Amino acid sequence: MAKLIEVRVPDIGDFDGVEVIEILVEEGQQLEAEDSMLGLESDKATMEVPSPARGVVKKIKVSIGDTVAEGDLILTMEAAAQDGPVDQATDAVVRNRKRWRRRQRL
Repeated sequence: MAKLIEVRVPDIGDFDGVEVIEILVEEGQQLEAEDSMLGLESDKATMEVPSPARGVVKKIKVSIGDTVAEGDLILTMEAAAQDGPVDQATDAVVRNRKRWRRRQRL
């Protein structure tokens, strides 16, 4: 049985909120782990949020122009049964945090 994953905004550093500037997926779309799902932008950096696991987008919870903060729900997805969604989600958040901090320094 596939598991439903709530995908949330990862650690975005010292920002109270960032704007959703693009949504790169549609409900019902099949994703691979690490596929870009949406773009976020602050006054200092932009960031793409990757899929934490292979699966299908069930419900998108944000719109372009919304302001989101760390921990806000972005979308729900149904993970493929053979993936380890919790481990992959954690790995994706860690990688994303590193990318975000690297872009902030530029």
